[in-house]
This record gives sequence, structure tokens and C-alpha cells, in this order.
Amino acid sequence: MVLVIFVFFLPRVVDYEDVWSAIRAMTWLEVLTLAVLSVANQATYWLVEVSARPGLGYRQAMKITQTSTAVANTLPGGAALGAGLQTAMYLSYGFVPKDIAISLALTGAWNTFVKLAMPVVALLLLALSGGVGGALFASAMVGLVVLIGSILVLGIVLRSEHGAVAVGRAFGAVLSSLSPLTRRPPKGDWGASVSDFRRRTIEVLRTRWAPLTGATILSHVTLYLVLLLTLRHVGVGNEAVSWQEVLAAFSFVRLLSAIPITPGGVGVVELGLTATLVAAGGGEARVVAAVLVYRLLTFVLPIPIGAVSYFLWQHEVARRKPAEVN
Repeated sequence: MVLVIFVFFLPRVVDYEDVWSAIRAMTWLEVLTLAVLSVANQATYWLVEVSARPGLGYRQAMKITQTSTAVANTLPGGAALGAGLQTAMYLSYGFVPKDIAISLALTGAWNTFVKLAMPVVALLLLALSGGVGGALFASAMVGLVVLIGSILVLGIVLRSEHGAVAVGRAFGAVLSSLSPLTRRPPKGDWGASVSDFRRRTIEVLRTRWAPLTGATILSHVTLYLVLLLTLRHVGVGNEAVSWQEVLAAFSFVRLLSAIPITPGGVGVVELGLTATLVAAGGGEARVVAAVLVYRLLTFVLPIPIGAVSYFLWQHEVARRKPAEVN
């Protein structure tokens, strides 16, 4: 799919030489501002992680988020593998599995809530500017329905212990029905497990819900700003594609990329952003230039950074073991 998009599809839409010319036309100051904003966006993920896990330091959060992001961006099923690596790193820092599960669940849930809410916000902003599109309206409605359902389930779990036990038993029943296929029957009392999860989650959210919500929104907004600023720097002005339309394209593609078709949505994101932004009125060469620079900064560069953070973590663990033995 990636080869089809980059080797066969995009060259039929735009000449890569024109794309390169648009990229080279950026000044060093424009490149510097993009780099600074991209680094700031990466740092917001550390804030999200720290907000969801009391006792976690920023250096630890940096290693965890950058390493798991690199895995998610490079390997098939990378999101699941990244979560497994996050768990291993949390364990190495002394956190217990139950608290790790809450951290992963809260960051995942809050990111999903914002990802589902952004198409709705984009729809409202486009409606105010008179530019609502059918595809965006459909995606926004789907996102709104899923968002409301997710919040209701979380609300039931957190509101009462009885609701948490009921949800846990229902989930356990689903796993029991699948046990003939997996040949692994569910272990333990899911009602009691979800009840304990509820108690621990409430303890975290009582003091952390505000910074967690703020950090999560900030991470998504700064990612959108990287795309918006890149478009402006390559010459796609607001008169060609408004900031509301950029937000709509960004939100729609982010919702689409939640389906794990390729690692990190590579190829799918580029194609989706190019199609929606060109349809909105942007020139092909400049839009493709902006999308490629945006993905270089937010998708490609975190991979080597994540590799470095992984080796730093491995070195830290190896250095700690002799001290623990002594």
C-alpha cells in the first residue's frame, strides 16, 4: 500500500520536483519555527504520561513515550507492541501492574476522547464559516456517537461499584464466550477486577483529571498546529485553505488513522491529507510538500529519537542490576 501511494499514486497527482522546490523555498527561520513547534509537540506527550501516573518523572516519561512511539511507527501491530514495551519500562521503574494498567487506560481513553471530539469541533467551526462537507459531517457524527458511548461506559464504571461490577462481569462473559476460540478461559473475577480498577482510577482522577485533560488537548492541538504552520510556510495561505478546513482535514484523517491499516498510518495519512486539502483548494505541489514535511517532523524523526531513548533505558536498566545484586 505504501509503495502504491508513494510510487504510483502521488507521482500521477504531482511532480516531485515541484514538491522539492516548494520545500526548498522555505527560509531557515521557517524551518526553525517548525522544528521548535515539533519538539514542543513531542514534549506534550510526556506531560500526558506524567499527568496520568503519580510518581513518574519527566525523564522517565520521555523514554517511555518516545520509545513506544518509535515502535508504533515502525512495526505492524505497533500500538499493541508499544503498550507492551511501555508496561516493561514502567515495571523497571518500580510501578506495579495494576497502576500501570490504569495509566495506559487513562492516557488511551483521554486520547480517544479528544480524537473523537475534534471532528465534531471542526464541524461546528466549519458550520460557522459556512463550509460544512458531507464526508466530514458523517465522520463527525460517527465520532460523536462513539464518544458519547465511551463516556457513558466510563461513567457507569466510575459512578458506582455496582455498575463497575456489572461491566466487569459483562466483559468476563464476552471473554468466556470466546474461550473456545482462544483456548484460554478468562482468569479471576472480572467484576472484582473492574471494581478495584474503579477505586484506583478515582484516586488518580480526583487530583489528576484537570492536568490530564489539559495535556491531552494540548498534544492534539500542537500536532494540528504543526500541520497548519507547515502549510503556511510552503505557501498555502488561509485564502486557499482556511484554518478551519485544515482542522477538518486533520481531524478526519486522525479518525481514519485510528484503524491500524499500516504502522503509524504511513501512506494512509499522507493520502488522506493530500486528498482533503487539495479538494479544499490547496495547490497539489504545495500541499504534498507540506504533508511530507509535516510527516517527516511528526512521524519519521520520532523513530530515531525513540531508538536512542530505548538504548538509554536499556543502559539504565543494565547499570541498575549490579547495584541491586550488591
